[in-house]
Amino acid sequence: MNIDELWQKAIKETEIHRARITNLSTFSPTDVDYIVLSRSDISDRDTVVRKGKINIMHPIIVLPPDYPQLEGFNLEEISDLNADSLRSFLYMRGVRLPSLKYYNRTYTMDIVENPLSELIAHYKNEFERKEDINAGLVVGPNEAWQFSLLLYVAGLIDRSVDTDIKNILDRYRQGDK
Repeated sequence: MNIDELWQKAIKETEIHRARITNLSTFSPTDVDYIVLSRSDISDRDTVVRKGKINIMHPIIVLPPDYPQLEGFNLEEISDLNADSLRSFLYMRGVRLPSLKYYNRTYTMDIVENPLSELIAHYKNEFERKEDINAGLVVGPNEAWQFSLLLYVAGLIDRSVDTDIKNILDRYRQGDK
């Protein structure tokens, strides 16, 4: 599959079953814990479980608008893709991520002998039981999990915009420029 086909597949098949409840921080880095579930390419009874964390940091230098720094997304798994070509690819499709640094660390990747639907219910219950308000649960295609994860992050950014604007204005009015 080429990159455009993978992108379309991710858009079509990505489901956010649980987003983090808290917004992203306006002025400091935010760690976004996640679990990405994918049907195994080998068996429909197996599920690929990726657990990790994305650290979304503000840049320490001024970058052009919509020029995100992407690290740790294993982009080379997608048609010899790299961060520069991904930025161009997303930009041409109208996807704009703020010029922040996005550092992904996938801690574990396991293949579990349970169907996807059972694992969705399991992790939802686990998050509720632990009262975890910061982790997200994403389902997407195994061959394009990176795109599913970026779609999840883009949704979190979009949801945080109103709060960010209010926080920036409040800080400015208090004299902390």
